[in-house]
Amino acid sequence: MAILDQFKLDGKVAIVTGAGRGLGQGIAFGLAEAGSDIAGVDVVEQSETKSGVEKRGRRCATIQADLSKSECVPQIVDATLAAFGHINILFNNAG
Repeated sequence: MAILDQFKLDGKVAIVTGAGRGLGQGIAFGLAEAGSDIAGVDVVEQSETKSGVEKRGRRCATIQADLSKSECVPQIVDATLAAFGHINILFNNAG
């Protein structure tokens, strides 16, 4: 039995900060492979992340935000809820 058979996230929605590159992008891809739709948050453009998530059969909403400013948090939550209707997971990777 593959490890992903034990780690199913079908129907879940994950917000992944720092999703535009590096570790955050890798986490977004891993969560998508496990079945989660992704709301990717970053200050940089995220077309590569969006494409990678969609190639894994999941939906991806990209949200451009600067998390050094806390006032962007409601925008991130609202955009995620508008795109997917709920939130199950937060992976806070932005540094």
